[in-house]
Amino acid sequence: MEADFRGREGVQKLLDNKKAGFLKLNLKDQDEFDKEALENPYMDSGVYHISENKEIKRVLVGIDIGPEEILLAKQLGNIDLVIGHHPIGKGLAQLADVMDLQCDVYNYYGVPINVAEGLMRERISEVARGVNASNHQRTVDTARLLGINVMNSHTPTDNLAAQFLKKFIEARKFEKVGEVVSALKEIPEYKEAMKIGVGPKIFVGAPENRCGRISLTEITGGTEGSPKLYEKIAQAGIGTVIGMHISEEHKKEAQLAHINIVIAGHMSSDSLGVNLFMDELQKQGIEIVACSGFTRVSRV
Repeated sequence: MEADFRGREGVQKLLDNKKAGFLKLNLKDQDEFDKEALENPYMDSGVYHISENKEIKRVLVGIDIGPEEILLAKQLGNIDLVIGHHPIGKGLAQLADVMDLQCDVYNYYGVPINVAEGLMRERISEVARGVNASNHQRTVDTARLLGINVMNSHTPTDNLAAQFLKKFIEARKFEKVGEVVSALKEIPEYKEAMKIGVGPKIFVGAPENRCGRISLTEITGGTEGSPKLYEKIAQAGIGTVIGMHISEEHKKEAQLAHINIVIAGHMSSDSLGVNLFMDELQKQGIEIVACSGFTRVSRV
């Protein structure tokens, strides 16, 4: 919550509003309401199966956890918990629930909140429809059958990555977009990604372009926001956006708005956030086994 762009107070206000709305529901609707949402502001993250209550000493950690990684944990043995990044189970079904965060991130960078909410409303609905058809419980069912504890942390670790990058960028002065890319390559996770050809790249713009004000609007908040927001952030004075990935539709809209797009990298950016979480576990003496695209870098 402290790493959230809204701050701890902003996130608590979100939870308080949910509780107020819950209390106004009739008994039938209250019974159907997911009570976890009253305490968990990040419904794309959670604990999905606990086979036994035991001390956690060794964890298997990956960006994408599927049945194959659950089988791997069983094969390796002595794995007390599997931790994924991307949503699984109920977390996948409720991915759209966290996307309101993006409205506040865009507002932080100067887009009027009413504009951000208006443009994000349809995008959030689109994502909700998109994940509805998924086989949400596949991984969770596998964990249950094999007796493996499993959880994931999506938006919380994306928040950690976003705040890390925000401080990293704001501590430096950049004139050209190429300088931004060069600086990102200093970060260990991105340096490792370069070895396999997926390091930081310019997807819209050119190295010699002046970067202007830089925003971290596409690091956290579930998934990509509305492509129509590029025009609005350009009007708010943003010249360059740093993101994890970008669709063709988003790329075209960014070009029309003359926004430079620097893609830091998907698995590498996810690894950055997960590493900041894993450092806290390492401090507690927990052994971390990396898999499934997760590049472990300790800052302890």
